[in-house]
Amino acid sequence: MSKIAIIGSGFSGLSCAAILAKDGHEVTIYEKNKVLGGRARQFQESGFTFDMGPSWYWMPDVFERFFNRFDRKVEDYFKLQKLDPGFQIIFSQDDEMIVPEKWESILEMFEKIEKGSARKLEKFMSEAKFRYDFGVTKLVYEPGLSLKELFKKDIITNIFKLQMFTSYRKHVASYFKNQKIKALMEFPVLFLGTAPSDTPALYSLMAYSGIKNGTFYPEGGFGKVIDGFVKLCKELSVNFEPNVNVNKINIEGNIAKSIDTSRGIFRFDKIIASADYSHVDGKLLPNKYSNYSNNYWQKRTFSPSALLFYLGVNKKLNKLQHHNLFFDEEIDKHIDEIYKDPEWPSNPLFYACCPSKTDKSVAPSDKENLFLLMPIAAGIQDNLELREKYFNIMMYRLERYCQEEIIQHIEYKRSYCVNDFKNDYNAYKGNAYGLANTLSQTANLKPKIINKKINNLFYTGQLTVPGPGVPPAIISGQVVADYILKS
Repeated sequence: MSKIAIIGSGFSGLSCAAILAKDGHEVTIYEKNKVLGGRARQFQESGFTFDMGPSWYWMPDVFERFFNRFDRKVEDYFKLQKLDPGFQIIFSQDDEMIVPEKWESILEMFEKIEKGSARKLEKFMSEAKFRYDFGVTKLVYEPGLSLKELFKKDIITNIFKLQMFTSYRKHVASYFKNQKIKALMEFPVLFLGTAPSDTPALYSLMAYSGIKNGTFYPEGGFGKVIDGFVKLCKELSVNFEPNVNVNKINIEGNIAKSIDTSRGIFRFDKIIASADYSHVDGKLLPNKYSNYSNNYWQKRTFSPSALLFYLGVNKKLNKLQHHNLFFDEEIDKHIDEIYKDPEWPSNPLFYACCPSKTDKSVAPSDKENLFLLMPIAAGIQDNLELREKYFNIMMYRLERYCQEEIIQHIEYKRSYCVNDFKNDYNAYKGNAYGLANTLSQTANLKPKIINKKINNLFYTGQLTVPGPGVPPAIISGQVVADYILKS
């Protein structure tokens, strides 16, 4: 049995801890914040319960597969509801695309918008299902440490079907002509990856999961998923140390011997960094032990950061669904302002989540819980004046769409942006999601899960394999735990 420290209590740290504890190891998770869960934390204020980060529950099989490792089921820890409609995309005040839960209804919707597109969507999703099944079973659970992983017979045989070298945008355009349909098909990679033109068509698997398989909601909010992971960890005797900052990892020879924390120094046999990779590499380790230089991180392409608002509204709102995507401005312009010429957007797209449409427990009676998210470039300037400017831009368009006054009915308001991501998560450039899913940052080309100079230090989370998003983070923790158990 080994004593193992995990730095960070996000999904990757929790999944890693559970597997190692199940194998009999003594595992302690250190979390710098008072509340467990990393970006998936919740907070309560004035009778409202707000999820601070993730709100889209996709790829449910990944969650189920994780709990099955412990002979448990998802429903042992939280309850899921399939949303109908799954979400809507708003193109103008009187023009929205409401995406239904039933597949047959989605096909009918496509056919009404673009003749012949239902048949094309069937073909698109058939190919995407192959990539999903192959990717989730063959690719994403690999540790990304050896090129041999990429030269297995089944991968080589199916390399063209995986569409690694075709852009997702070109792939979508080869099926559909209508701009609204293209926007729907591109959105799953836009908010969680990078520009669709720079994303491999492999990631059509995201559209398959979100559009074909549907969107789910954990009752009580996404924080209930974190609660489920924490409960499982506690059942397996994982120790938790919240509100403890790790200041340094102490090295002797090529071994990490202990962590220096705000509550003292503690010795361990193995240390796993589920915190921001670049922070651990560049701040907690002496420079000579870092895997990557600051110059390396500067050259990486990061997924967006975000400007977020958590709002408590003292009345019910018209026209909003649970998930609402405001695509009522030029998409490509906003994409360029995130990735090509990083700056605050001129006419931003944004996302509005209203979970109280589904869940009465997250807001007082006759009130709404509203969460706004605007993707922005990582590393740009952040101040209250800019936050307010874009708050007013988003609220003007929200009020125009709903055709009612909302601002004067806000009784609780909190913003969150680049500086908060840096302060709370030590996030590089205040990124929200991790590294973008470009071809040059996929699989074995991501930062490694092992430290090349320290034998017992490992990395997990959104900056290493398999990438950004909640399901990949859960898988990342499993990948590192399994690697340690096999070593």
